Amino acid sequence: MFNNDKKLDTIFHECRQCGLCCRSYSKVLLKPDEVDTIKKLGGHVGLMIALNDLRDKPLDELIKDARYQDKIYMIHPDNKGCIFLGKKNNKYFCKIYHYRPESCKGFRCNMADKSIETLLLDDPNILLGTDKYGRKL
Repeated sequence: MFNNDKKLDTIFHECRQCGLCCRSYSKVLLKPDEVDTIKKLGGHVGLMIALNDLRDKPLDELIKDARYQDKIYMIHPDNKGCIFLGKKNNKYFCKIYHYRPESCKGFRCNMADKSIETLLLDDPNILLGTDKYGRKL
């Protein structure tokens, strides 16, 4: 699918400890069994509820629905990122690494360098692949 002369260097590589992921996202999806652990460790937990939904349902019902649908998040209420993000010797690390949510464990960085941006800006059509005859779409 990709040209041999172009290479995407960031996906599925080891963490570079740049901290960009933990500083950039304002919420992280939690599994129901992770909520108490995050709270005990000092994290902030919230539910995803849209203000528009308040027109149709009372807040108590929206809260119940959000919990039922597992729309529970670890939230970062300021612009500093995750409260569990630490920094030492210009490297970032997770203070709760062994207890971090599944969403964090499954995260694969594609922002640590500019390779994805360069790749897409040079030729965004590479994402389309080829047709059954091997021609670019």
